[in-house]
Amino acid sequence: MKDIKCPSCGKTFRIDPSSFEEILLQIKDEEFNKQIKERLILAEEDNKKALEILKSELKIQLIEQNRIKETEIQALKSKLNIAEEKKTNTINDLRNQASNKINLLNNELNKLKDEIKNQSLISELTLKNKVIEAVTNLEKKNSSLTNSIEKLRIEQSINEKLIEESYKNKISERDLTIKELREMKSKLSTKMVGETLEIHCETQFNLNRASAFKNSYFEKDNDVSSGSKGDYIFREFDNNKIEIVSIMFEMKNKTINGTNKRKNEDFLKELDKDRRQKSCEYAVLVSLLEPDSELYNAGIVDVSHRFPKMYVIRPQFFLPIISLLRNASMETLKYKSQIDLMRRENYDITNFESTLEQFKNAVGKNVSLAQDRFNDAITEIDKSIAHLQKTKEALILSKKHLLSADSKSQDLTVKKLTRNNPTMKKKFNDLTNLEDEVA
Repeated sequence: MKDIKCPSCGKTFRIDPSSFEEILLQIKDEEFNKQIKERLILAEEDNKKALEILKSELKIQLIEQNRIKETEIQALKSKLNIAEEKKTNTINDLRNQASNKINLLNNELNKLKDEIKNQSLISELTLKNKVIEAVTNLEKKNSSLTNSIEKLRIEQSINEKLIEESYKNKISERDLTIKELREMKSKLSTKMVGETLEIHCETQFNLNRASAFKNSYFEKDNDVSSGSKGDYIFREFDNNKIEIVSIMFEMKNKTINGTNKRKNEDFLKELDKDRRQKSCEYAVLVSLLEPDSELYNAGIVDVSHRFPKMYVIRPQFFLPIISLLRNASMETLKYKSQIDLMRRENYDITNFESTLEQFKNAVGKNVSLAQDRFNDAITEIDKSIAHLQKTKEALILSKKHLLSADSKSQDLTVKKLTRNNPTMKKKFNDLTNLEDEVA
C-alpha cells in the first residue's frame, strides 16, 4: 500500500500498487497525447520553415551557379580574345620575318649581281651555278616559312575549336545542373534523390548520433528466428543502462513504374507482430506509399486505434518522431522509477518481516533447547548438592569420631595402660631401669 497526498485538498489516502500503476498510465497517456499534439504543431511549423529555408537555399544556389557560370563564360571569352590576339600577332610576326628574309635574300642577290659585275674573270657557268644555288636556297626558305605559317594556322584553328567545344560543354553542364536543381526542388517532398529510403534514414540518424543520440543505437534487425523481422530497431538507455524507449522501424518505398500499388495498411499487422516479438515499446512505419494521400502527407499519423503504439510517417518526420517518443518516455521514466522503488520497498519490507519471523523462530527454538539443558543442569546440580551434603555430613561425623579418638589418645598414659596389667608394668619398669643404667 502507498500513501498519496492530494495536492488540492491536502487529504491523504492509501492506494494499492495496481491502482497506482493505472493512475500513472492515465497520467502518462494524457501527458503523451498532449506532447503528441504539441510536437505535431512544432513539427509542422519546422517542416514549413525547413521548406522555406530550402527554397531560399535553392534560390541562392541557382544565383551562385549562374554567377559562377557567367564568370566562367567571361573567362572563356577573355581566353578566346587573348588567343585571337596571339594568333594575329603570330601571323604578323611570321609575315614580318618572311618579309625580312626576302629582303635579306634580295640584298644577297644584289650583292651577287654586283660581284658578277665586278668579277669579270669568273666564268659564266660558275655564275649560273651560284645564281641557281641562291635561288634554290631562297625557294627552300620560302617553302619552310610557308609551311610554318600553315602549321600555325592549323594549330590556331584546332585551339579555337577546342575552346569553342569547351565553352559549349560548360554551358551544357550549367543547363543540366539548373535542370537537376529544378527537378530536385519539385520532387523533394515525395521522393528520395540518389539513395534508398533505408540509407536516407540511417544517414540522418548517424549525422545526429554524436549530438543527440549518445546513448542510443539504430541498427538493422537481422534476427529472423521468429520467422519475420523489421528493418531497423532504435533503443536508448540512460546512464544507469535502463532502457528509456525502444522503436521498431519499417521502411516502405514505392517501386518505380510499379504496377502493384501497395497501401500502408497492408504492412501494419506484420509490423505490430515484429514489435511484440522483439520487445519494442513503439512501432513506426516510414513510408513513401500513397504519395497523393492527404492523411499521410499531413504529418505524423497515429494508428493506435488499429494497433497499439503505432505511427505512420513520411521520411522528413523520421527524426521528429524519435525525439517526440523519447521525450514522452523521459517524462514517464520518473513514474517508472517511483513504481520500481515502491516495489523494491514492499519487497524489502516483506523480506525483512520474513527474515525477522525466521529469526524469532530460530531464537525461540534455541531458547527452548537452552532452557531444557538449563533445567537438566539445575537438576544435576541439585543432585550433586544433595550428594555433597551427605558427604559433608559423613565427613563431619568422621571428624567428630577423629576428635573423640584424639581426645582419648591424649588421655592415654603408661600408668593407665599398666594399671591392671602387671606383666606390662614389669616390662616398662625394666625398660626404665635399663635406660637409667645406660645413662
